[in-house]
Amino acid sequence: MLKIQKGENMIFESHAHYDDKQFDSDREELLSSMKENGIGTIINVGSDLIASQKTIALTEQYEFIYGAIGIHPSDIADLNEEVYHWLQEKSKLPKVVAIGEIGLDYYWDKEEEIKRNQRYWFCRQLELAREVGLPVIIHSRDAAEDTLKLMQGIHAEQIPGVIHCFSYSLEMAKEYLKMGYYIGIGGVITFKNAKKLKEVVAKIPLERILLETDCPYLSPEPERGKRNSSKNLLYIAQEIADIKKISCEEVIQVTRKNAEKLFSKTVFGKLVD
Repeated sequence: MLKIQKGENMIFESHAHYDDKQFDSDREELLSSMKENGIGTIINVGSDLIASQKTIALTEQYEFIYGAIGIHPSDIADLNEEVYHWLQEKSKLPKVVAIGEIGLDYYWDKEEEIKRNQRYWFCRQLELAREVGLPVIIHSRDAAEDTLKLMQGIHAEQIPGVIHCFSYSLEMAKEYLKMGYYIGIGGVITFKNAKKLKEVVAKIPLERILLETDCPYLSPEPERGKRNSSKNLLYIAQEIADIKKISCEEVIQVTRKNAEKLFSKTVFGKLVD
């Protein structure tokens, strides 16, 4: 049985989707149980306009929930100047701490025109983050080369952020580390066939890792195949601890400090230099 953390060892969940309809039946009950299950802070992440609106509502309802707003690459068909200006305005809210999730996803979208549109709105949302002084949460799937080239071209090293649900090589991880980015590690790290990701976790500094679930998706072992929640973060922390041959408590403490540094509004209530 994994030990629930308390006090200073409360876990920081850097990427969740509690706006998702899979939580409609028990959302309030589940979120109300987070503290007793060792979860201290949650970043709820928008993926489209409605999800971003629901994210803001969650931040208003729960003291420990903060929000990221943005349009996922697979949902850019709904992105226009009006929506962009809405994001621009709502990013000023005190509990909106990031722009995301944004990025590129070529897994489903193979047409070049769609890819061009994804790249255009990825750039626009990166520039929005730069303008409003917020970090970014980057989604990149089957688009390793284009994501890195675009970010390098726009000087994304000037915009702090995290590569969410990292799935690329150690060499690619090192490129993002050079840019000052954090690496988001979720339930996939517990899978037996995740050899590449385990190598990444073994080689990169703990000081550059964030814990995340991407719930309700990607449940870790032994909950794989079930609806995910932040309660499963302890399995992810323990796997990272085993890989790095350190204590689970150290993983929780360091990753929390990492997240608090990146999402600085969660600590200070305002952006800091």
